[in-house]
Amino acid sequence: MAQLRQDYDRFRAQDAEIIAVGPENSSAFRKYWDENQLPFVGLPDPKHSVLKRYGQEVKLFKFGRMPAQVIIAKDGQVRFIHYGYSMQDIPKNSDLFQILDLLNAEAKE
Repeated sequence: MAQLRQDYDRFRAQDAEIIAVGPENSSAFRKYWDENQLPFVGLPDPKHSVLKRYGQEVKLFKFGRMPAQVIIAKDGQVRFIHYGYSMQDIPKNSDLFQILDLLNAEAKE
């Protein structure tokens, strides 16, 4: 999440909002957010309802949820999804910015 925090202003400049979803309960989530001073929205998902909706995988031998990045357009359509195979398999912010550039260009057409 550090990479998202680092470029948060750039995401906002591209008219994007970051919502990080995690398996913790709301009090654990709030504590983590406060300790790490994260500027974006955190959504606790202890019942895994969001996880199930977007098909995020859980692998118990790899410490739980695998990372997933989803870009949802303003019309509610999923426009990009990346399912990580390990905790290190996360797209670079530069890759996400390229996708946002394309989506923003499409929206202007």
